[in-house]
Amino acid sequence: MKILVCISSVPDTTSKINFTADKSAFDKNGIQWVINPLDEFALTKAIKLQESQGATVTVVNVGDVATEAVIRKALAIGANDAVRVNAEPKDSFSVAKEIANIAQNGGYDLILCGKESIDYNGGAVPGMVAQLLNQPFVNACVGLEVNGSEATAVREIEGGKETISVKLPAVIAGQKGMVDEKDLIIPNMRGIMSARTKPLHIQEAVSSEVRVEGVSYDSVPARAAVKMVAADHLDELVRLLHEEAKVI
Repeated sequence: MKILVCISSVPDTTSKINFTADKSAFDKNGIQWVINPLDEFALTKAIKLQESQGATVTVVNVGDVATEAVIRKALAIGANDAVRVNAEPKDSFSVAKEIANIAQNGGYDLILCGKESIDYNGGAVPGMVAQLLNQPFVNACVGLEVNGSEATAVREIEGGKETISVKLPAVIAGQKGMVDEKDLIIPNMRGIMSARTKPLHIQEAVSSEVRVEGVSYDSVPARAAVKMVAADHLDELVRLLHEEAKVI
C-alpha cells in the first residue's frame, strides 16, 4: 500500500502574528515553523499503517525551500520519502491542484491530510484534492482502519459519530482523535539522522492558476481593560454588561 500524506508548514501556535505595514501580507520575520498539528495526526496514522501493514509513506508539501526543515521533521518521524512542490501556496485551489498531480502520477492507494491548516483554517484543500482525483472523500475523521482495498473511517457529525466504508483509493482528512495525542511521534536522534539521507524530491509546479487572492489582513482587536466590580455591587455589574459590554 502506498500512502501520500499532505503536510503544511504553519506558524508555531505560540508565535506572535503580525502583518506587513500595508497589511497586504503576513509578516514571516521571527516565526518558528512547524508541521500543521492536524496533518501530524494524519502522518502518525500513516506511520502506524506502515508498521502494521508494510505501507510506504510519502509526504508532500507545496512551498519554497524554507519548508524543507518541516519536511525533514516528517521524514524523521518515519516517512520513507518526500516531495516538495516548488511553489508558493497562494490559495486552496492551487495547492490542491499540485497535490492532485503528485497523487495521480504516484499511484497512491490512500491520501491522508489534516482537515484544515491552523493558519488560514480554510478546510478546502482535502475536498478539492478528492474532487480533482474523482475519489471518495471523508472529512473530520477521528478513526481509520484499512483492510485490503477498503477503509473504514469514523467521522464526527453533529451530535455524534458516523462510520463510513470507502473503497480505495480515497482521500481522508483527519483531526484530533485520528490517533491518540500520546501516540504522536517525537523524532529521536536515529530518526533525525536517517532523515538526512532519505529522498526529498523537488518538483516544479504544473500550474500558476490562482482563483482567490488575499486583499488585506487585520489583527484581532486588542482586548479592552478589565473592570473589577465588587461582589456586593450587582446592580453596577448589570449596568456595565448592559450599557458598556452590550451583552444583555
